[in-house]
Amino acid sequence: MDLALQLLFTGIGIGAVYALVALGFVLIFRATNVVNFAQGEFSMVAAYLMVVFAVDLGWPYWLSFLLALAGMALLGAIFNLGVYYPLRHRTFLPVIIATIGASILMANSVLAIYGPQPQVLEGWFETPGIQLGPVYLDSQYLLIIAVTVVLVIFNYWFFEHTMLGKKLQATSQDKEMASLLGISVSTMIMITFIYSAVLGGLAGILVAPVLFVSIQMGSTIALKAFAATIIGGFGDVAGAIIGGLALGIIETFGAAYISVPYKDGFAFLVLVLFLVFRPQGIFGERVAEKA
Repeated sequence: MDLALQLLFTGIGIGAVYALVALGFVLIFRATNVVNFAQGEFSMVAAYLMVVFAVDLGWPYWLSFLLALAGMALLGAIFNLGVYYPLRHRTFLPVIIATIGASILMANSVLAIYGPQPQVLEGWFETPGIQLGPVYLDSQYLLIIAVTVVLVIFNYWFFEHTMLGKKLQATSQDKEMASLLGISVSTMIMITFIYSAVLGGLAGILVAPVLFVSIQMGSTIALKAFAATIIGGFGDVAGAIIGGLALGIIETFGAAYISVPYKDGFAFLVLVLFLVFRPQGIFGERVAEKA
């Protein structure tokens, strides 16, 4: 029982990272009807920015954190203008290919600068964690869970109770109608890309002290997050969060009780089962189309 509680805590912490990246997938998909396969690389780039500012330059951690998020906001804007905007009137396939190309470009650019050697980033707290009964609560996992809870609450408040949030929702539901109502669709899409880049970057910064900062970390997180969006119901915000948490828990328990080398496979086994038995996901609905 003690081990199960420990694994549950760890699984929720890892799942929270997947949930944040999955949320970025969902926001961009709802705004543009395109899957951004560079979402994971946002996490990787942000982690390396933290290494540059906090480790290489030796700047204070809080300042490095703010600069890294600012850098991700700038990257999100550049990504929108350079990758999505020129292809906005094309079908979804060229845009998806462009996001994959951008992902490869970002990964290889960082590889050219830092090389393949993983980097180490210290955590926020000097205290590694606290013992609560039989469960050891790692401070970094506590921070990840706390930040995810705050962001979930913020997202609900922002999209349901602010004018900007309602404009973003209107744009995601019907761009043409939103434009007729005087909403600047291009501005809303720009904000969505910036916000999703910051979310992905935040996930990368939070998980970096737990994992090594490496070129591969972005693609690994992105694959799990993408699976989480499908399991939760593609395009559903709550589904992305629940799917991410579920995958983290399943992966952690699978590694502990079945096999560590195959822990990455458990998430995709669950994905295959959902695609076979419930392809619309947990919160998705079947859509019938007339021929």
